[in-house]
Amino acid sequence: MSEKLKIGISIGDINGIGLEIIIKSLADNRILDFFTPIVYGNTKAASFHRKTLGINDFSFQVINTPSQANDKRPNMINCWQEEVKIDLGVANEIGGKYALISLERAMEDLLAGEIDALVTAPINKHGIQSDRFSFPGHTEYIQSKCGASNSLMFMISDEIKIGVVTGHIPVKDVSSSITIDSIVEKLKLMDSSLKQDFWIQKPKIAVLGLNPHAGDNGLIGTEEQDIIIPAIEKANEQGIFTFGPYAADGLFAGDHYAKFDAILAMYHDQGLIPFKQIAFHSGVNFTAGLPVVRTSPDHGTGFDIAGQNKAIETSFVEAIFSAIHIVKRRKEQEELLMNPLKIRKLSKDRD
Repeated sequence: MSEKLKIGISIGDINGIGLEIIIKSLADNRILDFFTPIVYGNTKAASFHRKTLGINDFSFQVINTPSQANDKRPNMINCWQEEVKIDLGVANEIGGKYALISLERAMEDLLAGEIDALVTAPINKHGIQSDRFSFPGHTEYIQSKCGASNSLMFMISDEIKIGVVTGHIPVKDVSSSITIDSIVEKLKLMDSSLKQDFWIQKPKIAVLGLNPHAGDNGLIGTEEQDIIIPAIEKANEQGIFTFGPYAADGLFAGDHYAKFDAILAMYHDQGLIPFKQIAFHSGVNFTAGLPVVRTSPDHGTGFDIAGQNKAIETSFVEAIFSAIHIVKRRKEQEELLMNPLKIRKLSKDRD
């Protein structure tokens, strides 16, 4: 039996539901059959949340490095020692400070290859801002740490997969941020991820328009004619099977979206609103296009329900298993590329 993957977990904002969904996800020992969890946080903070939830039969194995992890227990690396005041449901600098400490330590081990993937619990994007974190969110921070020039916020589930051209920017800046090249680059990342991470051999990608009715032939904006259609044509010339632009309301009505392997939206809410409506509680945020694997649940810090034992851990569990599947697919693909005979055998078996 192959060694279980080590999955790192950052705890997010200590005043939110991050530790709640982590503890709930790991409380069922059967999940430990599939991976070794390494949580980057603090046992005192975890104990506070555990007691608040009324969960008694649960504890972390304290370790100093991933190499010390017990593959039959949830493990925790204490990222700080000092006492920290937890104010459940409150967005403040303390929550942001310790979310960043957790994330930084987890990223160090991820980039060093000490863990196989990272699953991030939600942060408060305002509270975490500091001289060490000046990014709109996790996606941009992790991209920067990897030294990558681009990445794709890719919302994934069994039912639907949606990426976005522009991420965490104001709506008023969306139109000026969309270019032919930016759309084509996101399509390349999406196409590559669908092939590498999800093993879809010839992905079909739908592209949404920016304006109502996809511009209605220039009557309601010209971005479709000037930018989006040329980008689709350019992508097709490069061997990416791309279709559109589609009006968002029409594509998501009924099950028209199901005809495609993935959808590229122009901006955050255009893609995430239908995604969460279709895949709520099971959706995952995956940062595609990077050499490392990072996933996250498709929800936020949940300050409004923090400490009330109302948080549902389903999306977090899905984020864990999505990370496991993607890592394994990438590793298997590397092995196949190193062994051409195995590729030919697989192709013959499929025939």
